Amino acid sequence: MILSERLSLYMQLTRLNRPIGILLLLWPTLWGVWIAGSGHPAWHIVLIFVLGTVLMRSAGCAVNDYADRDFDRHVRRTRERPVTSGRVSPREALWVAASLALAAFVLILPLNRLTLLLSIPAVFLAASYPYTKRFLAIPQAYLGIAFGFGIPMAFAAQLGEVPPVAWLLLVANVFWAIAYDTEYAMVDRDDDIHLGIHSSALFFGRYDVVAVMICYTLTLMLLALCGLMSGLGPVYFVGLLIAEGVALYHYRLIKDRQREQCFKAFLHNNWFGAAVFAGIAGDYLVRT
Repeated sequence: MILSERLSLYMQLTRLNRPIGILLLLWPTLWGVWIAGSGHPAWHIVLIFVLGTVLMRSAGCAVNDYADRDFDRHVRRTRERPVTSGRVSPREALWVAASLALAAFVLILPLNRLTLLLSIPAVFLAASYPYTKRFLAIPQAYLGIAFGFGIPMAFAAQLGEVPPVAWLLLVANVFWAIAYDTEYAMVDRDDDIHLGIHSSALFFGRYDVVAVMICYTLTLMLLALCGLMSGLGPVYFVGLLIAEGVALYHYRLIKDRQREQCFKAFLHNNWFGAAVFAGIAGDYLVRT
C-alpha cells in the first residue's frame, strides 16, 4: 500500500475527515482557556490546547475503533471503518493512538507541574471511555468528563490552580455531552439493542427527547452560574440566549425521533458550543 493510501486510512481512523468531534472537544476547552485567562490567555497556551485537543481526540478515535472492532462489523454505518474492515490492524491502531497521545504530552511539557499531573487522568479518561458502553447505563456522562477535562487543565496551566468555577464548567459540559450524544445514540438505538451496548437513549427510553432538553437546560443554567462567578456581563448572556435558541431548534429536529434529523441535531451542536464561546470572548472584548 502506497503512503498516500496509508495516510488516508489513518485520517479515517482518527476521524480527521470528520471534525465534529474535534469541535465538540475544542469549544469547552476554549471556554476554560478564555475564562482562566480573563479574556486574554497566553497565546502559547491557546496553541498548545488547540493542538492538544486535535491530537487527543484523534488518539481517542483510534482507541475507540480498536475497542469496538467486534461490534462495528455488525453495524452498517461502521462496518467499513479501517480496523473493522481489516485495512488497519488492531495493533497498528494502538500504535497510532499511543503516538498521538505522546505527541500531546510533549506539547504540555513546558507547562507547570499541576497541568502535567492532570494530564494523567485526562489520558486515562480518553482511553477508557470506549469500554464504558459495556457496563455504564449512561456512558455519555463519562464522555462529558473526558471531553471536558481540558477545562481544569486550562485553569491549571494559566493560574497554577483549579478554582471551583472550573469544576462547575466541567459539570456543565457533562450535561451538554449527555444532550448531544443522546441525539447521536438515538440514531443507533436499534443497533445498540441488538449488540447489548448501553446508551443514554436506551436508558431514557420514551423520555429521551425530554431528557435531552432537560440536559440542555441544566447546561445553560450551570453556564449562567459560571458567568456570574467569573464576573461576565451582558454579552456573555446574549451568547447563552443564542445557545438556548440552538437547543430549541434541536427539539424540532429530534421530537419525531427520525434518524437523519437526530444526526443533524448532533452535528449542529457545534453552533451551541460556538455561541457560548462567542459570548465569553465577546464579553471580554467589549471591556478592552
